[in-house]
Amino acid sequence: MDMDDLTHTSGEWLRANGPDSDIVISSRIRLARNLAQFPFPNRADDSVRAEVESLLRETLDDIPVTNGLNYVDVNTLENIDRQFLVERQLISREHAESHGSRGVGISGEENVSLMINEEDHLRIQVLRSGFALDECWAEVDRIDNAIEERATYAFSEQLGYLTACPTNAGTGIRVSVMLHLPALVITKEIQQVFQALQKISLAVRGLYGEGSQAMGDFYQISNQVTLGRSEEKLIAEIKDVVPNIIAYERRVRNTLVKENREKLHDQVARAYGILKNAQTISSEETMHLLSSVRMGINLGLIDDLEIPTVNELFIHTQPAHLQKLRQESLESAERNVARASYLRLRLTGGDVERN
Repeated sequence: MDMDDLTHTSGEWLRANGPDSDIVISSRIRLARNLAQFPFPNRADDSVRAEVESLLRETLDDIPVTNGLNYVDVNTLENIDRQFLVERQLISREHAESHGSRGVGISGEENVSLMINEEDHLRIQVLRSGFALDECWAEVDRIDNAIEERATYAFSEQLGYLTACPTNAGTGIRVSVMLHLPALVITKEIQQVFQALQKISLAVRGLYGEGSQAMGDFYQISNQVTLGRSEEKLIAEIKDVVPNIIAYERRVRNTLVKENREKLHDQVARAYGILKNAQTISSEETMHLLSSVRMGINLGLIDDLEIPTVNELFIHTQPAHLQKLRQESLESAERNVARASYLRLRLTGGDVERN
C-alpha cells in the first residue's frame, strides 16, 4: 500500500452516509485475539514476534474481505507514516510506538483493519459510518470466524479468549461509538452524560481512544468490561444508551436555535469565516472551529458546505496528514501556516498546494 495514495482519499466511515450520522461519526467493534502457541507480545522476544507476524500475515492472505486487504509492514515505516495511520484510525498509538515485527491489513474502504503484534497478537477492527453496530458486529464476527478456522486462538473454557490485558479477557470485545456533541459542551450538560455513563461502567474517551483528549467535541463511548458477558449483551448495552445521548444532543441543539438563533448563527459564521481566511491556525483551534461549522451545517445555518467534507478536514488537518500532503517535514509553526493554507483552499474550492 502506498501511503501517498491514501492522502487523496478518505475512509468509508467519514462519508456521513450511515444512520444518525449528524451526531454519530462512526461505530467500531474491535476484537483482541492471541495465538495459543506463543507468549503475548509483551513477553515475546523479537524472533517470536517475527514468527507471529509471518504466520498471521499468511493467514490474512486467505481471509475474504470486501475490496481486499492491503498489508502494511508497520515496523519499516517512517515515524510520519505511522502517525498518519493513527490519524486515520487504522492503527493505535500503541501499535505505532511499539517495536519489532508488526503490521496491519487494511481494506480498500478503510473500514476493516487487522493489527498484528499490537498489545495482542491480533486486533480485528471494523468501522462503519454512523450508528451501525449491528453491521460492524456481523463483519467482525465473520472475519474472526474465518481466521479461527485457520489459526488456534488462546482460549479458556472458564475465562474465554485470553488477552495480554486482563480487562479484555472473556469476549475480547471493545464496542465503541464516536459522537459529536457540541451542544452538550456549549451548555455544559456534557458532565451529566459523563456521570450517567460512569454509573453503568461505560468509558468516555477522546478522538483517538484511551489517553486522548476530546478535541472538537468528539467523544468515544465504549464498554469497559468484557468478562462474563456475551458479545451480543455488550453490544446491546451500547445500543440502548447511545440513542438517549443522540436525542439529548438534538434536543439541546434545537433549544439553542429557538432561544438565541442569532447568537448561535454568529458563532457558526465566525468559525466558518476564520477557517476560510486564517493565515496560521493550530490543530486544536481547527478542531474547535470545525466542530461549530459541522453543527451549523446540520442546523441549516450553513448551506454551501457538506458534512463529509468537514469530517475529512478533521483528519486531513492533523500533523502527519499535512506533511504528507505537502510532501515535506514541517515544524509546528510551519504546520500551522500549511494548515491554514489547506483550509482556505478546501473551503473556497481551490486545489491543494504542494511543493
